[in-house]
Amino acid sequence: MPRPAVNVAVRAARSAGNIILRYMNRIDGLNVVEKQRMDFASEVDRLAEAEIVKELKRAYPTHAFLAEESGATGKGPLVWVIDPLDGTHNYLRGIPHFCVSIALLDKGEPVYAVVFDPLRDELFTASKGDGAYLNDRRIRVSKRENLGGAMIGTGFPYRQRSHLDAQLAMTRALLGQAEDIRRSGSAALDLAYTAAGRYDGFFEIGLKPWDMAAGALLVREAGGRYCDFAGRDGIPESGNIIAGNLHVAQAMTDAISANATPRLLMA
Repeated sequence: MPRPAVNVAVRAARSAGNIILRYMNRIDGLNVVEKQRMDFASEVDRLAEAEIVKELKRAYPTHAFLAEESGATGKGPLVWVIDPLDGTHNYLRGIPHFCVSIALLDKGEPVYAVVFDPLRDELFTASKGDGAYLNDRRIRVSKRENLGGAMIGTGFPYRQRSHLDAQLAMTRALLGQAEDIRRSGSAALDLAYTAAGRYDGFFEIGLKPWDMAAGALLVREAGGRYCDFAGRDGIPESGNIIAGNLHVAQAMTDAISANATPRLLMA
């Protein structure tokens, strides 16, 4: 059975999803701001985030929050990490691939997670120690034992173009063994897909906590592993993450670390 905190987060995610879908046919009229170069946010991001925070605060008024649009509020060991619309660039262009991502961290460790795709009505949930689920069906990472035939997800983040040469070298090394690489535009969904075995693995440079906290717990509870580019387990402070089943994650770490710069291997 889902834990109470997951049920609250599910309600919040569904409420945000309703807002996201309501504005889909009015994208051209949305107020969009460029937070920094090639980093956009719309009024939908802000409205969805406000709805999530309202729902969570109603149930947990003493918890702290770290949200993509409004930043950090409150203090304490329990922190809700929120991305109200992961895949904003897709959404603003009418590309049907985006989600809501919510995680609860306890002293920096993810303990509850919800990733919700409102278009497909796919709800990914996880609680620490209780497994990962898609619409109440237990999910597991893939059983692939190496990179041969693997499908890998990734992203080319606009904030990290200074690492482009290294990322292309990593991509080349992985493509030398894997079946293919997909770049969908939503790290949270990529991690959820990895947890569900749709992808065999995932890697990306420079993610923020709200991009990966929920998805990382999904992967671990689905029997997988997440680490940084040097193979250190846990959510990487660098934002440079590798995820997959135990075999694929190790193979990816070997290929990526051999092509990463010293800066990308830092904790």
